[in-house]
Amino acid sequence: MIVACFDVFQVRTAMTMTEKILARASEKAQLTPGDNVWVNVDILMTHDVCGPGSIGIFKREFGEDAKVWDREKLVIIPDHYIFTSDERANRNVDILRDFCHEQNIKYFYDIKDLSNFKVNPDYKGVCHVALAQEGHCRPGEVLLGTDSHTCTAGAFGQFATGIGNTDAGFVLGTGKLLLKVPPTLRFVMDGEMPDYLLSKDLILQIIGEITVAGATYKSMEFVGTTVESLTMEERMTLCNMVVEAGGKNGVVPADSTTFKYLEGKTSLPYEPVYSDDQARFLAEYRFDVSKLEPVVAKPHSPDNRALARECKDVKIDRVYIGSCTGGKTEDFMAAAKVFLASGKQVKVPTFLVPATQKVWMDLYSLPVPGSGGKTCSQIFEEVGCDTPASPSCGACLGGPKDTYARMNEPKVCVSTTNRNFPGRMGHKEGQIYLASPYTAAASALTGYVTDPREFL
Repeated sequence: MIVACFDVFQVRTAMTMTEKILARASEKAQLTPGDNVWVNVDILMTHDVCGPGSIGIFKREFGEDAKVWDREKLVIIPDHYIFTSDERANRNVDILRDFCHEQNIKYFYDIKDLSNFKVNPDYKGVCHVALAQEGHCRPGEVLLGTDSHTCTAGAFGQFATGIGNTDAGFVLGTGKLLLKVPPTLRFVMDGEMPDYLLSKDLILQIIGEITVAGATYKSMEFVGTTVESLTMEERMTLCNMVVEAGGKNGVVPADSTTFKYLEGKTSLPYEPVYSDDQARFLAEYRFDVSKLEPVVAKPHSPDNRALARECKDVKIDRVYIGSCTGGKTEDFMAAAKVFLASGKQVKVPTFLVPATQKVWMDLYSLPVPGSGGKTCSQIFEEVGCDTPASPSCGACLGGPKDTYARMNEPKVCVSTTNRNFPGRMGHKEGQIYLASPYTAAASALTGYVTDPREFL
């Protein structure tokens, strides 16, 4: 009798993208879901809400005079509670500034003059959009941030997830973190994207399908011809909201679109990875995008999905276009397209909060296609929107009472943000309908939740 012998250590099991990134970062040849591994962190991001707490933990555990593990791998971005007279909010930014000077942090995007953001050359705005624009997002890397929407950066083919202050304090001192490898859900999206849909519709569709707990501690990988056709900003929207389904991270395979976006933004080498053909996915979901319609998430949960046209009797008080999810240049371009096509005035107060300084400049300088050379800001002014505000997270997280566009009364709002829990944008009886920039702009024109196909 002949027994076939082979060395089990030579057998490589196929891996998903997320497994491969974490394997490389933990210097392991092989990982499977459920493994706990010490991962080397490429970038740690923190901001004014969680930064002071993380710094406090770092100093308590590593000593008052301890140095961070790598001053060039730490990115500190004040962005949440910036344009406010709230003393505690202002103090938080002071704490960040003192720490960055003490540690000689290379990437600190400071703001000192709150009366005019444009005189602060270092100030950027919303961390997740700034990370991409400033070249901190690279395929194959591990990016951690003290903010649940850090998963946005998965659009670049990297492992990006939010962590708590305690974990961040540990990373500050060591550059490492113990992570459990998540299993991967695969979302295959094929078909031509109708011109009345945006990525926000796709991710709200998915969350409505699998619920806010459907991807708890799982990786969500997005593939298919539709995903391949999306711009980087639209891919960022897709990955941004995986945490609203409970996801650990979202990820899109890097391709020519990714590499083109990164040209001139980063000089550091990077190496993308891709899921193996035989990789094991926990589940696979397939969508024919050409058959989808504009959707909203009704109060008070991101998975409370409804078709926009089914909500046409919902009277609204205001529209908010902004945030890491819906405050990028292309989001405002989309809104401007609807306003342009309608030839009408907005019926409700419409607040515009660009995510970053760069987005704000784009609103005043880039011509909107088909407008005869008009910029977004000109179109917004013509239809009666509020003047674009200073770039920040604005009212997405409520914030201090004097935050621009915060809901201080129980109003009904259509918003391009990512969460609609009670109290999220201020008043706990406020009602938030999450929508794409197309749907938000269409709703601003009618004063009701409106399907953008009425204008597009």
